[in-house]
Amino acid sequence: MEPEVLRQAPLFKGLDDEAVDALAAAMTTVRLARGEVLFHEGVPGDQLYVLVSGKLKLGRQGSSGRENLLAVLAPGQMFGELSAFDPGPRSTTASAVVDSEVRVLEHDELITWLTGRPEVSRALLGQLAARLRRANDVVSDLVFSDVPGRVAKQLLDLADRFGEERDTEIVVHHGLTQEELAQLVGASRETVNKALADFAARGWLRLEPRSVVILDRERLHGRVR
Repeated sequence: MEPEVLRQAPLFKGLDDEAVDALAAAMTTVRLARGEVLFHEGVPGDQLYVLVSGKLKLGRQGSSGRENLLAVLAPGQMFGELSAFDPGPRSTTASAVVDSEVRVLEHDELITWLTGRPEVSRALLGQLAARLRRANDVVSDLVFSDVPGRVAKQLLDLADRFGEERDTEIVVHHGLTQEELAQLVGASRETVNKALADFAARGWLRLEPRSVVILDRERLHGRVR
C-alpha cells in the first residue's frame, strides 16, 4: 500500500508518520474483482473504507427499480463514514468498476482514534460537510442545468480524477458503461448519448470504449452552464 495514497483520505490528514502507521496497521485489506460488490444498500454496517487502488461506484436503487449511480471513487477517497458514525443500514451499494483494493477501519477502532485526536475529528467533519455540499450541487444541477451541461460537468470531473494528459489531449479511462454514465448524469442513456455525439461532432472530444478523449477542455467547460 502506498502511504501517500492513504494520506489523501481525510482520516489521515494532520497525523504524524507514527500515527499514520499505527492507524494503517489497525485497518484490514479487501481486494475486489471488477464487478464485485463490497456492500449492498440496506445491509447493516459500521465500517469506514478508504479506496487504495482501482475505481469503485456507489449507487442506489430507485423506486422504479432503476439504479441511480451517485459517485465514482478514485484512490485516496474515503466512504462509508455515515454508517461508521451512525451504525445502521447502508444507504448505497458499493461495487468495483475495475479490480480494486480497499482498506477497512472498524467502528470501535475509529471511535478509539477519535478520542483525544481533535485533528482527526475536524478532518472527518470536513468530509461530511463536503459530502453535503456535493449533494446540494447535484440537486442544483438537476434543477437548473440541462442534460448536455450535466454531461459536460461529469466528464470534466472524471477528467480531473482519472485523466491522463497526452500532448493536447486528456484521456479519461472512466471504466463506465453507457448506462452507468447516464445514471451518473441522472438522465436516460439515449439523451446522454445524444449529448456525447453532439460534443464529438463539434470536435470537443472523441469517444472510445469505456473511455473518452477530451480534445477541447475549454469548450466543454463552457457548456457546463
